[in-house]
Amino acid sequence: MQPGSDFLTPEECAEVDKALLTSHDKFTTRVTIYALRSLKQIAQQANTSIDSLQPTQIEEWVYQDASLQKTGDSEFRQFFSQLVISSLKPLKRIAREAGVEIESLAIAQVVAWFEKEAKKKLEKN
Repeated sequence: MQPGSDFLTPEECAEVDKALLTSHDKFTTRVTIYALRSLKQIAQQANTSIDSLQPTQIEEWVYQDASLQKTGDSEFRQFFSQLVISSLKPLKRIAREAGVEIESLAIAQVVAWFEKEAKKKLEKN
């Protein structure tokens, strides 16, 4: 699959769907997985690491993403850019806790982290 051509692959969707997460947490997980895939492509094109990417580089890439061009809505692309940029925060935490670079994260690690965080929230309440 070409990165950016679909929001998530069927395999990625199945991985998220089997997770013990609320609908909101599943949405956040899906966005983070899409962001991870996108950030890997952006970093590769910029010949840099994900940690070194600037928000403007991410915004430019999202604005040029062919799958988002169909919307024709610049406000949506701006909103979506912010979602991808915001996904850096959990991705950095996941990578730090896993002891790897963001580029090395696997989908299963992202899903497991969101499950762990959801469990913590439940235990607090």
